[in-house]
Amino acid sequence: MSRIGKLPIVIPQGVNVTVKDNVVTVKGPKGELTQAINPDLTIEQKDGKLTVSRPSDDIQHRAQHGLYRALIHNMVVGVSEGYKKEMELVGVGYRATATGQVLELVLGYSHSIYLRLPKEVKVDAKSERNKNPLITLESSDKQLLGQVCAKIRSFRKPEPYKGKGIKFVGEVIRRKSGKTAAAK
Repeated sequence: MSRIGKLPIVIPQGVNVTVKDNVVTVKGPKGELTQAINPDLTIEQKDGKLTVSRPSDDIQHRAQHGLYRALIHNMVVGVSEGYKKEMELVGVGYRATATGQVLELVLGYSHSIYLRLPKEVKVDAKSERNKNPLITLESSDKQLLGQVCAKIRSFRKPEPYKGKGIKFVGEVIRRKSGKTAAAK
């Protein structure tokens, strides 16, 4: 049996979960999320807990059992607490400014990069003297937040020689040594 799939999902106070026609809707203080699930799986709600069960030990059912349990858990955590990611711009002259839902990035190219963010994602950009600029992204949807972070990171991935680029705060970049002079 799936270790992840058999864990019950605890529903916190103020969060409402409804299941109708294989669509799970989770409402909470931070928003509302929906997810379609496989009709073979059954979801039971009792005593403030949600359990996902599968009909058989078929390989497809086993894979989806843990997947949909994790997706529903992420939705419950998202609407109650929310998710937050911080990204750091490492490089001389790299800047980030947020105006509403538009993020402007200066990453050493001949032009600035403007990225319009979805309305579900809140953005904040900080620049302090003698520190790398920080981009803080918040959302109730974990998948959407990860997708936006991957898009921002794709503009200038961290490179292994100087460590320049866009990275997550706390991420360790494996560094390589540069060329060495050949000994004769």
